[in-house]
Formats: sequence, C-alpha cells, structure tokens
Amino acid sequence: MSDPIGFQCRDHSACMQTMLAQAQNHCEVAGLRLTPVRRRTLEILLAEHRALGAYDVLARLSADGMGTQPPVAYRALDFLVKAGFAHKIEALNAYTACVQPGHSHTPAFLICRNCETVAEADTAPAEGRLGDAARAAGFVIEHMVVEATGLCPDCAGAAA
Repeated sequence: MSDPIGFQCRDHSACMQTMLAQAQNHCEVAGLRLTPVRRRTLEILLAEHRALGAYDVLARLSADGMGTQPPVAYRALDFLVKAGFAHKIEALNAYTACVQPGHSHTPAFLICRNCETVAEADTAPAEGRLGDAARAAGFVIEHMVVEATGLCPDCAGAAA
C-alpha cells in the first residue's frame, strides 16, 4: 500500500494544475470530452481534499452560471467517477477527486470525522487477509470500497 495522499498536500494550486492536466490528457487519449461543466466540477472537487455532496457542487456550479438543476451536477459527477477522475465516498454520500486520475486502482479512503478531509491510499484487494479469505472461498473480488473514519493530523493535533 502506498502512502495516503491528501492530508499532506498543502499546495492546492499545484495539486489542482497537475490533476487537471492529467485529466485533460487522459480524456484526449481515451476520446472523452471534458466539457466546461465537467472540468469545473473537477476543479471544485480538487479545490480542497474533502468530500463534497452533489448539492454542494451544484451550488458552486450555479454561482458560476453553469446550471441550477441537480442533473447538471449529478451528470458531471457521474462522468468524473466513470472516467476515474473522482470517487464516491459512500459513508458521506459525497464525492472527492481521485489522486490517480485515469489509472486503474483500488483506493482506500481515510475520512476525517471532524473536517471531512479525505486522503486516498491505494490498496490491492488480492493482498492481505481479505484477499486470502476470498481465494480460500474461491471468490474473485471485482470491486470493493474501504473507508476508515477517524481524525486527520490537523484535527488530531487540535484535539490533543
């Protein structure tokens, strides 16, 4: 498992520019369209490393004059998830930008219960106890969601 990405990122501008460039490149190679609404939705998710609900995204899109109806946000978020640029955080019913856009991986999410910052760590489902149990049962893991809730370094430090 790699180190979690999200808690330690302090230069959001550089992070955003790198991820947007990767997303644009992936779309060009894969023949996908990163429309202005989709791009702005990705920018909104990248602006901070915390999960945002669809209505939070819609409010920001609306403020930018990009639509006021929920399908605008849901369609953009659906595209970003399917393209591998965002993840749905099930525990929060919210979305966060992917830190490895366009790459096939199985992330685990570390969610701060206080500030809702989300860090993403790559994990392989075939490794560890779950993979061992699946193999023993003859089960093939195709998709899994791993979400852990706790305190991020900033909130843990403030609580101490």
